[in-house]
Amino acid sequence: MTTPIVENQGDKEAVSSSAGLRGSDRASGGQPDGGRRRWFGGRQGRERKFVFGVMSPMVFYMAIFSVLPIIWAIVLAFFDYSARRNGGPVVGLGGDNPFVGADNFGQMLDFSEERPLEVRQFHLSLKTTLMFAFVVVPVNLAITLPLASFIESIHQRMRPVFRNLFFLPVLTSAVGVAIMWGFIFNPQQGLLNGLISQVRGQDTIIAWTTDPNLTVLGIPVALLAVIVAYIWQDLGYNLIIFIAALQAVPQSMKEAAVIDGARPWQLFRYVTVPLLKPTILLASILTMISAFQVFDLFQVMTAGGPQDQTRALSLDIYESAFRFQRMGWSAAISVVLFLIVFGLSLVQSRLLSSDWEY
Repeated sequence: MTTPIVENQGDKEAVSSSAGLRGSDRASGGQPDGGRRRWFGGRQGRERKFVFGVMSPMVFYMAIFSVLPIIWAIVLAFFDYSARRNGGPVVGLGGDNPFVGADNFGQMLDFSEERPLEVRQFHLSLKTTLMFAFVVVPVNLAITLPLASFIESIHQRMRPVFRNLFFLPVLTSAVGVAIMWGFIFNPQQGLLNGLISQVRGQDTIIAWTTDPNLTVLGIPVALLAVIVAYIWQDLGYNLIIFIAALQAVPQSMKEAAVIDGARPWQLFRYVTVPLLKPTILLASILTMISAFQVFDLFQVMTAGGPQDQTRALSLDIYESAFRFQRMGWSAAISVVLFLIVFGLSLVQSRLLSSDWEY
């Protein structure tokens, strides 16, 4: 007697499905899952199209206006290049714009009395820029952090008023800020001299930005005037950063410190400041980078004077490239400026970094 073979319908479907998968694998070159979809097909393909469509303009913009200028500046730093001279067939390099290797950087290390004028101006501008940055950063942080803590301690309805009040200068044009402060420090009709004259009861004329003999603790008063203008404009930026960080500090830690008998100053010093260490690091790095790149205030308020006492590296780069047509030398200064900012940022990150978070 022959036993009939009964096939399970589920087994048929499984066998059929398996055979179909094997067939699709052979058709797609042996790839699993029936072969991968095409790069721009299906849901993932549509997502890739969207990402490429959104990112392509930004990538193109960064490549044309950021990456290529940086590469071009690095290349020019090794040439004695001027746009007035006829160079070689490759983007004007070579010929009358010869390759000089590291000579531009070597001249920067020349501290002899016979060094050229551009080298003297570079040394002076480097000193001025370092002095400007190392005064601006601590003063800015010393003002904005306590001010942010004070604003957060007042009534909630008044906080937006103070935030907007201190942030408005950030939105103001740097040229407008320079003109305004230039009027304040004007020796003839300036508001500062007018105020001093009213207090003293007699006319007082002080050349704040034009007298090279005026110094305070070895810092030219003209440079201090630019520092005041810069801090006034940049104050609101760090203030908003610190306010956001203060709002993220756990309230339980403050309450625990108050219960333990901490006074407001002790609460700020031993609780708030340590918890804001990562934010202080961020603000100090951003302020340092910004301070090294200031150009508008120096150009409009003092134009590098008096006697090059406010000649910053940014101003030296501009004049070397576009006034004296020493673009190779100017590019070398730009590379040095980048290395200085990069090195100082690494040092700040190492000194202010923390191994814990809250």
